[in-house]
Amino acid sequence: MGKVMAICISEIRGVQKKNVHTARLIENWGVEHDAHAGNWHRQVSLLSYETIQDFNRQGAGVIDGAFGENLVVSGYDFTKMKIGTRFCCGDVILELTQIGKECHNGCEIFKKMGKCIMPTNGVFTKVIHGGVISEGDAFDVIGKGEN
Repeated sequence: MGKVMAICISEIRGVQKKNVHTARLIENWGVEHDAHAGNWHRQVSLLSYETIQDFNRQGAGVIDGAFGENLVVSGYDFTKMKIGTRFCCGDVILELTQIGKECHNGCEIFKKMGKCIMPTNGVFTKVIHGGVISEGDAFDVIGKGEN
């Protein structure tokens, strides 16, 4: 079982997200008020709490939302999951649609550390069923995906 550690949004693309502690996720859209929400396959981004902590132990000094992630979740290594895996958090159901992404050139984290974890460890989901989630909520795998 996992746990939601942070919920982050930014109303403008290209800036770090800030922790809002509670948010509404909208079916087929994403996190309410987040600039990356929309009718596409990358509605909600997730990053493992443990991965961020490991990166911070290497000297990164990042805070929640620094990588542009919407949800920071403890208890899972998302890179080991399959596309199509489904997650449940209260009423919210998310489906894994993409693992990793191309990092934009010149990100501040890459400049400082010489690497960034979002391209290899960040994952993306679409909202199958919406609802409100908060820090501390349980975050569970409910389906294992296909490929």
